[in-house]
Amino acid sequence: MKKYNIHILLSALFLSTTLSGCKKFLEHQPDNRTTLNTPEKVAELLVAAYPRASYITFIEAMSDNVEDKGTTEINLVNSRPWNYEDQLDIIEDTPNFYWNACYTAIAAANHALETIEKASNPAAYSASKGEALVARAYSHFMLVSLFSKTYNKATAESDPGIPYVTTPERTPEGTYERKTVAYVYDMIEKDLLAGLPLIKDNTYRIPKFHFTKVAANAFATRFYLFKKDYPNVVKFANDAFPTSGISTYLRPANTTYFAFGNNFYDIQALYTKSEDPGNLLLAEANSKWGDRYPGYRYGLGNTLNGQVLGSLNPVGAELYRVVFGAQPEFYNVPKFRAYEIKESISAVTGKPFMVIPLLSTEEVLFNRAEANVMLGQFPAAIADLNVYLSKRIASYNPIQHNFTLAKATTFYAGKSATDALIESILDYKRQEYIHEGLRWFDILRHNRPVTHTSFKGDKRVTYAANDPRRVLQIPRETGSVGLAPNPR
Repeated sequence: MKKYNIHILLSALFLSTTLSGCKKFLEHQPDNRTTLNTPEKVAELLVAAYPRASYITFIEAMSDNVEDKGTTEINLVNSRPWNYEDQLDIIEDTPNFYWNACYTAIAAANHALETIEKASNPAAYSASKGEALVARAYSHFMLVSLFSKTYNKATAESDPGIPYVTTPERTPEGTYERKTVAYVYDMIEKDLLAGLPLIKDNTYRIPKFHFTKVAANAFATRFYLFKKDYPNVVKFANDAFPTSGISTYLRPANTTYFAFGNNFYDIQALYTKSEDPGNLLLAEANSKWGDRYPGYRYGLGNTLNGQVLGSLNPVGAELYRVVFGAQPEFYNVPKFRAYEIKESISAVTGKPFMVIPLLSTEEVLFNRAEANVMLGQFPAAIADLNVYLSKRIASYNPIQHNFTLAKATTFYAGKSATDALIESILDYKRQEYIHEGLRWFDILRHNRPVTHTSFKGDKRVTYAANDPRRVLQIPRETGSVGLAPNPR
């Protein structure tokens, strides 16, 4: 196996963004390395252990959840991923920006863990240690999922991974090894399993912006689904909701949301609020997506609105979804409220931000259902889908709208029972997470090709499952110091 040794310029990629990422903390504690001496200060630092950037803009544009709407305005953060072109800029909503944000979050977690390790009373820091470990695992998982090949047991020992950083830096330049996807997955699993039991929900002021027990278990279901470790997907999904079951934690789409009618702002506001039971982990992201996604040229248009959101499914009933936009060029499902954060009182404008759901109950349900299908536990998977539909179909009738294997195989004619159930899950999930980017992860896991067609229909490009451009290019700054770029 060839090793990829790198000397990452941390001042450019990690430390400079760490200082800005921890800005609120540092305004009160200028030298966090010497003043992180209490459990409270470590807990405060961990607010910065979550990436303050969004992946949605570029992976949604790469997926089959977007179409060419034919508008004249071209925005490079939208058009380049649609065309599978590498993005070189380090601005909001680009892969490079997200890369930096993840390593900024990792740096914060590592500083916290170092403090805990050196503390004379480590037991007092136990909950923060758990959060730091799981947060570190999450950021590395997102990086390896986007900037390396998707986990494949047959090739993971040789596929280049991403640097797994476990120590804070003391110099402006550090030495790292890219190693392999298998190594990165082993490290993620180690951090995840070590951190999860230590998490204590009652230590958080606003729990849904931190890794609670349920959020950590939800992340575990995603991780093990990528790894195709289906028994563990089921285990951690069950651990996420051990007592009352999953139903009460789903978004109340056909009740609360339905009652909003066509009130755009009420629907938009609730989707990323802590009060929505479906939100398990929320994060603030420096992103323009919340304000601009309805107007991007490559997005939800007339064709996909009918094919994805307006189409029937095995039970013959549309799922609740309100699509806004006076014209197809601006179709959108309200999910994100954009706002600005000004860096000073006198500032005229600020940086664009939004809150995004990093993990939600619906994903846990779909992950468990898919795992159960792969384990041959069809009744369990079907039961989960019926729970989901009970929250999504207006005027739901458990007899009329009962999802069955027979309905699935009839709807997906010619497919096996397993494939029909998987297609059902993926299609429901595709509708659920429109505008959120998660469709891309299913495309990667299932090796699905993506076809993008121009508005006039004169250009049609299919990006095959083995197209190297599906693996995002690492920042070019790392190439100047020895990090091998991904193949093109």
